[in-house]
Amino acid sequence: MDFLVGGIAGVGAGFFSNPFDVVKTRMQLQGELRSKGQHAVHYKNIPHAMYTIVKHDGITALQKGLVPALWFQLVVNGVRLGVYRITERRGLTTDSRGRTSLFKGAAAAGIGGALGSIAGTPFFLVKTRLQAQAARAIAVGHQHRHAGTFGALADIYRNEGVKGLFRGVYPQIPRGAVGSSSQMVSFAYAKEWLRDRGLFSNSPVMLSFVGANLGGLVMTLCLNPFDVVATRLSNQAVDAHNKGILYNGMTDCFVKMVKTEGFGSLYKGVGANYMRLGPHTVLLLVCWDQLKILEEYLRR
Repeated sequence: MDFLVGGIAGVGAGFFSNPFDVVKTRMQLQGELRSKGQHAVHYKNIPHAMYTIVKHDGITALQKGLVPALWFQLVVNGVRLGVYRITERRGLTTDSRGRTSLFKGAAAAGIGGALGSIAGTPFFLVKTRLQAQAARAIAVGHQHRHAGTFGALADIYRNEGVKGLFRGVYPQIPRGAVGSSSQMVSFAYAKEWLRDRGLFSNSPVMLSFVGANLGGLVMTLCLNPFDVVATRLSNQAVDAHNKGILYNGMTDCFVKMVKTEGFGSLYKGVGANYMRLGPHTVLLLVCWDQLKILEEYLRR
């Protein structure tokens, strides 16, 4: 039940945040391994990116990769929120006063996030490649020609085997751990801070809403560098030996990005990422809190 509640909450939030995920993916791939001013800028900002995508690819392109994105949300949030809820219910995330422990809460959320991200890697891989597909005039990054979610999974397995389905898994581990721990701990701390001051004590939905907004901001700032690397590794082309053409791995990707594009490249697409993660975090955690209330009621 704990895993199911987390997964349902993630899917519900993912449907509304996917257009920003598409924009984020393309902005992260734009100017790949090119110095500033040495590449075309198809996507200047979030509104311009959405206008450009709709103009060249049609309005439905804003929901590219939706199916694998929802599967990714189901797996990742099912595991990470499930793990966090189990530890939370057993008092493993609080200190002797019953308040959220920074270390314990971060550890529980981080472990759950890492495990969920590992399990969801094949869907993140496919989601990224489908979201990057664009008309030639506005294409960024390598253009994989997959025909849908399950066609992509079949193509990757046929050409690269099981290992290929987990391409880019290494940055997924810190991505999931850092993102989940920063989100869940800041969310819990924000709610405790509000309760201590008697704010929204009679409105659990508003309490969750305000706390989730902070969680989304903190998560975005902590997660973005790993998210850019995961996107790049997932989308890069491979040679005849199934090795990445641009990057040898996570560390190589970090080094090449900073060296050629500057430190700011680690925060490419951060605005779109927040527009995705901010509302997503709010919808996810508000829904999760309400589902937990329902779950407790049903357990009686």
